[in-house]
Amino acid sequence: MHTAVLLWGFTGVLGVAIAVDAPALVWYRTLLTAVFMAVILFYRKEWLQVARKDMMTLIAVGFLMGLHWVAFYGAIKFANASIALVCLSTASVFTSLLDPLVNKGKYNLVELLLGLLALAGVYLIYQFQDMYGKGIAFGVVAAILSSVFTVLNKRVAHKYPARLMVFYEMSAGWVIVSIMIVCLFAFNLQSLLATPGQAAGTLQLIPHGYDWLWLVILSLCCTVWAQSLALNALKHLSSFTVTLSVNLEPVYGILLAFVFYNENKHLAWGFYAGVGLILLSVALQMIRLLRPSLSPGFIREKGGID
Repeated sequence: MHTAVLLWGFTGVLGVAIAVDAPALVWYRTLLTAVFMAVILFYRKEWLQVARKDMMTLIAVGFLMGLHWVAFYGAIKFANASIALVCLSTASVFTSLLDPLVNKGKYNLVELLLGLLALAGVYLIYQFQDMYGKGIAFGVVAAILSSVFTVLNKRVAHKYPARLMVFYEMSAGWVIVSIMIVCLFAFNLQSLLATPGQAAGTLQLIPHGYDWLWLVILSLCCTVWAQSLALNALKHLSSFTVTLSVNLEPVYGILLAFVFYNENKHLAWGFYAGVGLILLSVALQMIRLLRPSLSPGFIREKGGID
C-alpha cells in the first residue's frame, strides 16, 4: 500500500511539469492507462466476465475517479502541488462518515477522531490564504470524491483481479472527462478550469515536448502500477485504513515538491507540525490494525481485518 502511496506522491510533481490544463491532463492519463492495461490483460489472459451489478459499480468508480483527478490537478494549477496534496488528507474524515453508510457497518468514534487528527494536520500544514482559495476548494472536492470511490471499490475489490478493475475504471473515467471537455466548450465554461494567466476562456489541450514523456510515466508508473498495488492491498485492509494510509501521499508529494520546485519557501513551521499529526494518525491506526484489542470499535470485515 505504501509503495502505491509513494508512486501517487509523484503525481503532484508531474502535474506541475505537464503544461496542459487539468481536464486534458486527465483525459490523456485515463486513455493511456486504459490502453496500457488492455495490453497487459491480453498478454496475461486475465479477462474475466464481470457481473452487471459490479460493472455498474466499476463505471461509477471510474466516473468519480476521473472527476477526482480533474479537481486534484485543478488544485495544483490554481495553487501548487503542496496544497493540492495536503487537501487530500481530509479524505479520511469523509471515509469514516461514508464507509459505514455504504457498506452497512457501524460508526467508529476512534476512526472519526483519527480522521479529525489528520484534518488538524492539514490545517497546520497550510494556513489558508485568499490567493489560494480556488485551489483549496478544488483540493477538498478531490478529497471527497476520493473517499467515495475508495468506499465503493471496497465492495468489489475482492471479486476481480486488480488490473481488470483498473481497465474498466480508467475507461469510464476517460468517457466522463471527454463529456466534461465537450460540455466546457459547448457552454463556454473553459475559464472555470483554465490555468490562471492564460487567455480568457481558453484551455490548453495539446501536450508539447516532454509533456508526452511525463504523461507516459504518470500513466504507466503512477496509475497502472500504483492502482494495481492499491487494489490488491484493499483486499486485505479496510477502506478507512487504506484512506488513512493515503494521508502519507501529501507528505511524500510535498517533500518531492521541495526537491523539484523549492515549494518549502512558501510553507511555515505549521508544515512540520502538521506532518507530525498526519504521521501520528497513521501510526495510531496501524497500532489498531495490529492490536485490535486496543479498540472496542474493532470490526472484522469481509476480505480483511479492521
